[in-house]
Amino acid sequence: MIPVRNVWHMLAYAFGNLNPRGFRSIETERFENVADLSAEILAKGVAQLLKRGIGKDYVPQEDELAAMRGRIVFSETLRGGTLTKKRLVCGWDEFSVNSYMNRIIRTTLNLLVHADIAPARKRTLRRLAASFAGVEPLEPAHINWRLNFNRNNYLYRTLMSFCRLVIEGLLMTQRDGSVRVMDFLDDQAMHRLYEKFLLEYFRQEFPGKTSASWIRWQFDELPDEESLAFLPVMRTDITLSMGDRVLIIDAKYYEHATVERWGQERHRQDHLEQIYGYVNNYVAVEGTTVSGLLLYAKPEGAVDFTHTYPLKGGKLVELRTLDLNCEFSEIRRQLNAIAEEHFGCVMRP
Repeated sequence: MIPVRNVWHMLAYAFGNLNPRGFRSIETERFENVADLSAEILAKGVAQLLKRGIGKDYVPQEDELAAMRGRIVFSETLRGGTLTKKRLVCGWDEFSVNSYMNRIIRTTLNLLVHADIAPARKRTLRRLAASFAGVEPLEPAHINWRLNFNRNNYLYRTLMSFCRLVIEGLLMTQRDGSVRVMDFLDDQAMHRLYEKFLLEYFRQEFPGKTSASWIRWQFDELPDEESLAFLPVMRTDITLSMGDRVLIIDAKYYEHATVERWGQERHRQDHLEQIYGYVNNYVAVEGTTVSGLLLYAKPEGAVDFTHTYPLKGGKLVELRTLDLNCEFSEIRRQLNAIAEEHFGCVMRP
């Protein structure tokens, strides 16, 4: 299990807005589990939002009225027989705090109140939830995460990402249909956090260019459009480039980094094929060396490994583990070593 302290550092990199002074105090606090840590982060994020004022948005409303308001919803008016009562079903947009994003925040606050967190944090969350009076919670399993952000609601972007991590990663549905908040993020949520953490770490620390780039399939002859439509999309988790070198990193968070076949531990074939496809289809400027790295979060109790396989054309594929069950300074050292080995650059210690 990854230490809670390291989860905080991963969150701080993954969600860059957690770095301002309002979040600095978290680094010195002790947390029993990830739910407790999540409650503190959310409390501070929501408190910052409240200082600026809760955002409002136009929320669709519909009701049966004696006088017209907004627009007539003819289908409902005719179906419900409201005309015989001299009434109309009208629809209009109301500028309200009951926006979808505020409802997500209220839902997350409500859920964490019932988690295994410190009593003082429960009181804080209840107090913050009271500030969202008039905001209706949502059904967690049915939240639509396709949200539109603009300059009027950009402050919500980080909060929405964090709420999604909490709701999708800390919840577990029971057999009776009830929902329980887990102490630790599930593997799927940790995989997303691990991937985002690595991307943002190198964006901040690597002196070259860092991106999550798209790779186009390369063919001797271009297939027809129907055949192309069936090909999977290739997008790297992290692509580092500097000078005449490119390193494509694919982040892997699995309970077992290898699989056993015929009594022997072997690398996962589908992972190798994936990184092989990335390296061989990546189009680089002539003279540029392209390499691929499968970076596995080291499972607890597993053995570290670093295996390098040279390919034709000067390319290579590397597989290695990243130990997350240590001091964060050691995690930094491991990540810095990757960049230094492949690019010969100097990373911040």
